Amino acid sequence: MASIMRPSLLRQSQTASQRVYSTFARQPSPLTQHLRPAFAPVPSTRIAAFHATQRQAILPALPQKITGTLNEPTVVPDPTPAHGSYHWSFERLVSAGLIPLTVAPFAAGSLNPVMDATLCALLVVHSHIGFEACIIDYFPKRRVPNLYKASMWALRLGTITLGVALYSFETNDIGVTELIAKLWNA
Repeated sequence: MASIMRPSLLRQSQTASQRVYSTFARQPSPLTQHLRPAFAPVPSTRIAAFHATQRQAILPALPQKITGTLNEPTVVPDPTPAHGSYHWSFERLVSAGLIPLTVAPFAAGSLNPVMDATLCALLVVHSHIGFEACIIDYFPKRRVPNLYKASMWALRLGTITLGVALYSFETNDIGVTELIAKLWNA
């Protein structure tokens, strides 16, 4: 039974039935038989086993907008330090700072609330920067300005909500590192 389900057997049976049907349905003309070399195979359609859908585009293209004419120069934005190398350096500093802050409370054995609060703040900043980069990449301000603006406001709201929730968890409950330590030992 399992040998029947092999894709190669399904293809062979399908092409064999097509050959039988094609011999009865249409006979090639003598001219095409004469022009085709004897070693050339009979053209047949390729069959993929277990595929029921056609190939379709994943997403439609975003709306296109052309500004200016061919002879106008491209507008170059003014350079700002917030979007240049300082921004990149700040991202790397936050990412590198997370490594010792995640290991230190458990390696040293002390659960300090200041270290816990610093870890939570850096996690919030790190996630905000990452999601902001995704929004900038996938929803360009120039092409979809309304979706870009809505996404940025949703990100800001989510970041503030996460910050308030972590602050409340740090001050009114056991804190993130203590929770991880208890879960680890459970």
